[in-house]
Order: sequence, then structure tokens, then C-alpha cells
Amino acid sequence: MILVKKLTSRRVDKLTSRRVDELTSGRVEKLLVIWVWCLLLPMGVRAQIVDARNLTYAGGEEEVSPYRHWLEGMRYRLDALMDDKLLQTTQLGLQVYDLTEGQLVYQKNERQRMRPASVMKVLTSITALDMYGGNFDYRTSICCNGTMMGDTLMGNLYCVGGFDPTVTRADIAVMAEQVRRFGIAHVDGMLVADLTMKDTTMYGSGWCWDDDNDRLTPLLVDKKDQFLSVFAQSLREKGVSLSVLFAKGKVPQGCTEIYQHRNSIDLVLQRMMKKSDNLYAESMFYQIAAGSSTQPGKASDASGAIKRLVYKIGLDPTQYTFADGSGLSLYSYVSAELLVKFLCYAYDQQSIYAHLYPALPIAGVDGTLENRMKKGSAKGNVHAKTGTVTGVSTLAGYCQAANGHQLCFAILNQGLVKASDGRDFQDKVCEVLCR
Repeated sequence: MILVKKLTSRRVDKLTSRRVDELTSGRVEKLLVIWVWCLLLPMGVRAQIVDARNLTYAGGEEEVSPYRHWLEGMRYRLDALMDDKLLQTTQLGLQVYDLTEGQLVYQKNERQRMRPASVMKVLTSITALDMYGGNFDYRTSICCNGTMMGDTLMGNLYCVGGFDPTVTRADIAVMAEQVRRFGIAHVDGMLVADLTMKDTTMYGSGWCWDDDNDRLTPLLVDKKDQFLSVFAQSLREKGVSLSVLFAKGKVPQGCTEIYQHRNSIDLVLQRMMKKSDNLYAESMFYQIAAGSSTQPGKASDASGAIKRLVYKIGLDPTQYTFADGSGLSLYSYVSAELLVKFLCYAYDQQSIYAHLYPALPIAGVDGTLENRMKKGSAKGNVHAKTGTVTGVSTLAGYCQAANGHQLCFAILNQGLVKASDGRDFQDKVCEVLCR
């Protein structure tokens, strides 16, 4: 809103005359002062253009609004943090946005590309929620083909993987029980794993060879690639005998579904974000891939889906790379601006925010932030995803400022010798944002 404050010619004449009389009683001096006033006030009008959000008027005088006062104080304190010695030898990407006001609060090197570490999970989760919504379920199916001869299945049992990382041995026991209840006591065929949901790569692109990472397979039990052997054992325990012939293949059309095990996307999100579980993040990454192309899904399919969302929110997707869903890869590069744009988009989409926000770690309370920001204004206030790989520490999420406004932020520290230095700096920034 633009405010224009005018002084009329009449007021100028009276004011000019009074001021001239006060300044001098000499004729020459009067003429000189009148000439100066005419230069300063052409046509008898003075205009002042101000931002109405930042200024208020009281008795004709300009006063700084509470919001402007808060904003300037925030920027002053953040500027002071930019003198931290850590930033003399490391890189920083930072952006803070006021979601309530719809205004940029602060930024520093916000477009510089850096490795995301586990804040990559923010991009993965928002993309998946944007694609599927919060009611999406991970599914693992048990099917059969062939014919029944009494209680003997003359055919194969198929285990169709949906890359559900939450499946436990107890879940497998339920699946075996359902096979027995279906009327099968003996399988005269093979136990077949349908892994066609994704490609055959077992590790992410750009993962370090000396990391001890989980295998990326659509059929898991307790996060291990042991589904068929555990299922075969459970079948025997439930009274189903089989010849223990394992195979891989795609379930043929016309098969009968005996049982479908489901788990909600929220269950995956909780561990993926709170505990920063990389396998859970990769399972979501491949859900994106599976929904973006014909099977099998590939990492490039998921990356393409994330880039389409980057374009949708108004940034150039060619400026970023997304090699995996967890942030383990050496090949992924993002910026603070990108992360904040995603957080803003999620905040504006209730179908995303309602599932993302409860899954984020809470400062001083739970998840990977349980032992950080245990005192001060940030405790219990900051809800954010952490990230740590060698040389990199990151944090991105939401908090509430002292004026009640909701903020989102992204802090990327790179080139660190000690990750704790980055975490300490991020905690200082968060305290400023919340204070």
C-alpha cells in the first residue's frame, strides 16, 4: 500500500512566511530563504512514499511499526552471526522466510549449491506427498496361481514387493497364517519373489563404498534382504509345507491375491524424518519412481519427478541434482533457496503439511534434535530435519518467531572439519529466529 502525504499551497505559504520571519528580519535574507523553500517545495506539494506495513502515522509523524521493529532486530542479530569465525573457513547457505507475512526475512549465499545430507529427505517426502497424498499405503501382496488339489496348491506362491521397509517378522507370520487360512497346507511349486517394482540396483548412485548401507530391494523384513527365507520358515510354522524352491519373477496376470499387507505413508515418514532412516527415505524415493514411469522404477524417474516439482514452484530444475532420496549420495546438490521454496509449498498445501510437520524432529524433545537446543526459545519450537555427512551439516524446517509469525528456514554448512561446529552455528540461528 502506498501512502502519499501532501502539503497544500496555502499551508506552504503560511508556513513559509512564519519560518522566514523566524529566521531573519532582513529583506535580502527573506528573499533568499523564500527562494530555497521554492526549490524544496515545487508546486507547494511534498510527497513521501513509504511501505504502510513498516510505518505508521501518529500526529503526522512517521513511526516504525512493530513488524518493522521485529524485522530489523532479527536481521541485526543474524548479521552479527555472520561474523562467526566458522564462516572464515567454511561455506554457508542460509535463507529465512516469514510464512505469516509472506516476506523474505534474511538470506546469505542462498543460491549456492551444496550437498544436502539428510535434508534431502525433506525434498523426497514433499514430492511423495504431493504425488500420492497422505492416504497412500505401502503394499506387500501374497498371490498364487495354479489349481488346488484338496489342500495342495499345484502352482506357485508369489510375494509381490512394494518396498515397505516397516515389514517385521510378526507381519510375515500374519502373511503365512493367511495362506494357511486360504486352505493351503502344501505348495507343490516355487516361492517366487516379484521385485519388478524397481530396478536391480542395490545401492544408491554416489554412495561411499565404505559405508555400511542397507540393500535396496522391494521385499524386506526387519530392513533385511531375507524376505523369502523368513516367509518359508513362517509357512512351515503355520502348517504349510513346501519344497523350498526360491525364484524371482513377475506375478502373472490372473493370479489370485491371498492377502495384502499395508502400512501408511505416515508410518514411513515418522521414522524417515524423526530418526533420519536412510532406507526408509530410499523406499519413498522409489515409490516416487514407481509412480512416475512404467515398472521397474529407476532413480532417474524419481529425480525427474522432483525436478518437475522444482519447476512447478518457480525454480530452474537444471540447477540442481538429485541422485538419491536420503542424501547419502555425493552427487546431489541443492540450495537454501530451493529448500525454503519446498517448505513454503508444503506449508501452503494442507494435504502435505498435515503429514510433514508432525514427522519432523522437535528441538530438545525427540528424534535427531532430542539433544539439541534443550534450553532457550528454540526448545520445543523448532521442527526441522537435520543432515550430517562428512564435511557437511544441514538443518531445514519451521519455527515460530516471538511475534507469533510462522517461519521456515534452511541452513547449509559445508567444508566442516567437525560437524558439531555446524550444529552449534545452526542452533544459534534458530535461537535468534525464535527469540
